[in-house]
Amino acid sequence: MMDEAIDVMVVGSCMTDLVSQTPRLPKAGETIHGHKFFTGFGGKGANQCIQAARLGARTTMVCKVGKDFFGDNYIQNFKDNGVETDFVGQTSDAATGVATIIVNDAGENAIVIVAGANLLLGDKELRKALPAISRAKVLVCQLEINAQASLQALRMAQENKVKTIFNPAPAIPDLDAGFYKASDVFCCNETEAELLTGSSVTSTEEAHRAAQELLRRGCRSVVITLGPQGCVVLRAQDSAWKHVPTAPVTAADTTGAGDSFIGALAFYMAHHPTMPLEEMAHRANKVAGVSVQAVGTQASYPRRADLPAEMF
Repeated sequence: MMDEAIDVMVVGSCMTDLVSQTPRLPKAGETIHGHKFFTGFGGKGANQCIQAARLGARTTMVCKVGKDFFGDNYIQNFKDNGVETDFVGQTSDAATGVATIIVNDAGENAIVIVAGANLLLGDKELRKALPAISRAKVLVCQLEINAQASLQALRMAQENKVKTIFNPAPAIPDLDAGFYKASDVFCCNETEAELLTGSSVTSTEEAHRAAQELLRRGCRSVVITLGPQGCVVLRAQDSAWKHVPTAPVTAADTTGAGDSFIGALAFYMAHHPTMPLEEMAHRANKVAGVSVQAVGTQASYPRRADLPAEMF
């Protein structure tokens, strides 16, 4: 590990995506014909890390894959994207995580994940990564690994004055209260916000109310993404909330758009720490907007050269 600081460290999941494109989603017990199949690199943690790396952040991934074909390929994928792999562990006790994804012609999806090796990431691996965590600018976590490992990583970061982004996805209704206090930026989508607060989140006003509730639980700031409606940003030190709209785009595949947003947000937090959070969210919206116009998850993530210079 080189001694210079890491911009973005992601503690989280790697999944191999097995994607079928179909005219519509099948009903229970039904077999339908799809028109295309491909495999891709996914998993919320790795997605977020790869997007940050493609924008120019110096990134490190802390994760676990299997000693299998998918795991070997995943490590190569990190290297191809310039992500440091010192803390990517391989285990023979479980298979690399997989996600089976069905995408219909409208761009909607249904996903089954089998977390596999992701769930074996724990205290031992985090302790080994602590010297690197303590030198990071931003640490990002989600919930596709063991929840306690995510919470431990966020706390280790905060103890070392490292900014934290927590993405409570896939959402669990009984989230440990410690997560709120460990989040400098608590970033979720409308579905996750609904599950966590128990109230409907369909409009910007409802998202604002949900964000207020999440702030009350101890987050420093909250970003709730609303797909084509952009996002809502609320910070503990402001009384005013901000609705950050997004430019309309024609979506080809929305898979991984939320991860593109978070990866971009992490990049801006690391590279432009004094930029207002709503401006970071505005730029992250634009990055995610580019990603939904192409098919695939990481395959659709823009690189710095694909974006206008004023984004940087």
